[in-house]
Amino acid sequence: MFCYQCQEASKGTGCEISGVCGKTPEVSALQDLLIYQVKGLSHLTAALRLVEVESLVANKFIVESLFMTITNANFDDTRFVDQIRKGLKLRSELKVLLKNHNLEVQETDLLTWTALTVQEMEQVAQRVGVLSTENEDVRSLRELIIYGLKGMAAYLEHAWNLGFDDPSVYAFIQRALVATTNDQLSADELTALVLETGKYGVSVMAVLDKANTSAYGNPEISKVNIGVRNNPAILISGHDLKDMEELLRQTEGTGVDVYTHSEMLPAHYYPAFKKYSHFVGNYGGAWWSQVTDFETFNGPVLFTTNCIVPPRKSATYTDRIYTTGAAGYPGFIHIEEGKDGNPKDFSSIIEQAKKLAAPTEIETGEIIGGFAHAQVFALADKVVDAVKSGAIRRFFVMAGCDGRMKERSYYTDFAQQLPNDTVILTAGCAKYRYNKLPLGDIGGIPRVLDAGQCNDSYSLAVIALKLKEVFELNDINDLPITYNIAWYEQKAVIVLLALLHLGVKNIHLGPTLPVFLSENVAKVLVENFGIAPIGSVEEDLKMFLA
Repeated sequence: MFCYQCQEASKGTGCEISGVCGKTPEVSALQDLLIYQVKGLSHLTAALRLVEVESLVANKFIVESLFMTITNANFDDTRFVDQIRKGLKLRSELKVLLKNHNLEVQETDLLTWTALTVQEMEQVAQRVGVLSTENEDVRSLRELIIYGLKGMAAYLEHAWNLGFDDPSVYAFIQRALVATTNDQLSADELTALVLETGKYGVSVMAVLDKANTSAYGNPEISKVNIGVRNNPAILISGHDLKDMEELLRQTEGTGVDVYTHSEMLPAHYYPAFKKYSHFVGNYGGAWWSQVTDFETFNGPVLFTTNCIVPPRKSATYTDRIYTTGAAGYPGFIHIEEGKDGNPKDFSSIIEQAKKLAAPTEIETGEIIGGFAHAQVFALADKVVDAVKSGAIRRFFVMAGCDGRMKERSYYTDFAQQLPNDTVILTAGCAKYRYNKLPLGDIGGIPRVLDAGQCNDSYSLAVIALKLKEVFELNDINDLPITYNIAWYEQKAVIVLLALLHLGVKNIHLGPTLPVFLSENVAKVLVENFGIAPIGSVEEDLKMFLA
C-alpha cells in the first residue's frame, strides 16, 4: 500500500505497511481501485453530457465512492467490494446509454478492466494507486485535486440528503477526475484546475449552508451543556444533520436521551433541534478522544460519517457501535438507507440504548457557540464598533481539524497566549483544543466565536467578505484577520483550496504541511499565496502581532 492523504502520514512520507489511521493494506488497495473506477465512470458521464444526458445514478455513485475513501470514514473491505461491483454494473449501463446515442469513448484499460473476485481487485489495484503517476509534481497536483474532490463530495452528500444539490458541481467533479488521467496536461494546467477545485468548493459549501439553514434555521448563539442526565442515551458522531434529525424524531418519547460527539456539537446551534427536550448536550471531545469517551458513555454510538478510530483490543464498547451512510467498520452494525423513500430505521440502536446504563459524567459546564454568518451579521455593528475603538485588535481564524499528535498542543498554547484584545474565529473540530478554556469576552463578544462544523468554514469566509465591504477595503488580506489553520484530512483540503480561490493569502498551516505536496508544488503555493508552516507559539505570535 501507499497512502499519504492525511496529516498523519507515516514518517512524514506516507503509510506503506498499514495506515496510521488503522486502514489495512487490503482496504487501501480497494480504495485505490474504487478511485480508479470513478475516474473511468467519469469518462463515460462526460461523453454523455455532450448530448445532454445526465445520469443521476452515476452522480450519486461517484460522490458516495469519493466520500467512502476519506480518512477514517470506512474500514470495511466488504463494503468496498460491494461498491466496486456496483460500479462495474453501472459502467455497463452507461456504455449501453452511449451506444444508444451513437457515442464512443476510447476503450482504454480504465474502461475495460474486470475484477469480480477480491484477489483480482487487489491485483488491479497494485498498478493503479497513487504511485502509478511517476512524475512527482504531476502526482502531487493530481492528488491535491483528488483530495479536494473527496472533501467536496462529503459536503455534497450532506446537501443531497437534505434535498439540495448543484448539477454544475457533479459535472466539475467528473471533469476533474478525467483530467487526472490525462498525461498531456501540463503542470500549469493542473495548477489552474487546483484553483478551480477551490472555486467549486466554495459553491458546494454554499449549497450545504443553504440546505442546513433551510431545513433547520440559521444557527444562533447557544449554550451547550457538557454534563449528563440520569437517563439511557445515544451518542451521535460524524457530521450528517439529516441523520441527527431522524434520530431525534425516532427517540422522542422513548426515555432515551441524545448527546452529540465531536463535529456533531454544532447541531445544538440550530433552532429546529431545540424543540427536542431529550437533546441533552455534548459528550467528550474531538474525534480522536473517542477511545476513552465511548468507554464512559455506556450507551450506543452512531457514526453518521467519517472520524472512526479503530477500537483497541481491550475496548468494551465495540458491540454498541453503529454506522450509517458512507461510514463503516468490520463488526460494527450498519444501518442502511430506508426503502422506497422511507427514513432510516434506528429502532435497533434505540432498543439497545434502553437496556444500558446512563452516561458517566466526565465534566460539567457549558460551551457557547452558534456564530455562523447570519448570527455574526446580527452583531455586526457591535463587532465593527469594537474594531474601530481598538477593543478588538485582530481576529485569528483557527478553523480546521484536531488530531491525536502531541504537537497539536500548539493550538491550545496559542489560544491561551493570545492577547485579551483578540478574537478567535473557528469551525471544525480544531476548536476542541481551546473551546473549553476560560478565555472570556470583549464587551460581551466571546473571544471564541464558533461557526460550526468544518464545512461552516464557509461562514468564516462570508464574514471576512462582509467585513471587507463594511470597512470599504479593496483586498480581503487588508482585514485585521490572521489565518492559523490546523488540518488533518481531505475536507480540510477543500476548505484550504476554497480560501485560496477567494484570494486569502499568508495562511499558516499545521501542525505540518501536507506531504503530498512535492517540493515544486509547495514552492508555487508559498510564492503565490504565502502559505507557510507553523513555528513556535512565541515566534508566531510575535510575527502575527507585529
